[in-house]
Amino acid sequence: MAPCAIAAELHASVHTVTREAVADAVVIVTRMDGNAPAGNPAPDTVDQVDKQFVPYVRPIHVGSEVTFPNSDNIRHQVYSFSPAKRFELPLYRENPGPPVLFDKPGVVALGCNIHDWMIGYIYVSESPWFAKTAEGGAATIADLPEGNYRARIWHPQMDGTEESTVREFAVSGAGNVEVDWELTLKPELRPRRAPLGREPGYR
Repeated sequence: MAPCAIAAELHASVHTVTREAVADAVVIVTRMDGNAPAGNPAPDTVDQVDKQFVPYVRPIHVGSEVTFPNSDNIRHQVYSFSPAKRFELPLYRENPGPPVLFDKPGVVALGCNIHDWMIGYIYVSESPWFAKTAEGGAATIADLPEGNYRARIWHPQMDGTEESTVREFAVSGAGNVEVDWELTLKPELRPRRAPLGREPGYR
C-alpha cells in the first residue's frame, strides 16, 4: 500500500488592533515554488436579499462562474467596472440569465444601478487554497502538502496592500499551522440606504 501524503491545515485568525474579530477577510495561500493543484472551479452564486448582496464577500477560484439570482420582489441591475471583471446585467427580477465567468484574478466590486448602497465583492483567487473568515475572525484551509508557503489576506476595509500582509510558513508534517493577522480597518464608506417607499418605477 502506498503511504498517505502528509497534509496540514492552516488555522487563520484576523483581528483589529483592539482585538476585535474581523469577518469577511479572504485568506489566500500560495506555494513558494509556484506548484499548486489545478483546483476545480465550481459554479457559485451571489444573491440579492432585502436590497443587499448576500454574501457581502464571496471568494472564488479563477475560472469559476457566478450567477446573481434576485430574491427580492423588485428589479435590480448588477454591474462591475473592476479591471478584473467588467460586466452589466440588464434590469431583472428572479433569474438573471447565464452565469458570469470570472477568468482573471483580483477584486471585483459589485454595485446595483438602482440602489446605490448595494455594494458587494467577489475575490477571484489565483490559488485553489483560500477561505473567508467567519464572524469570529477565523478561517481554515485544509489539505496543504509539505512545502514552503506564503499566506496573505484581503478585506474591503483594510488599510494597506495585500502584499503588506504576507506571512511565510512551512508544512513539514501533518498537523495544524497557526497564522495570526492584526488589521487596521478604514471606516466603511457605503452610500446611505434609501428609506422605504422611495422607489417608484422599479417594483
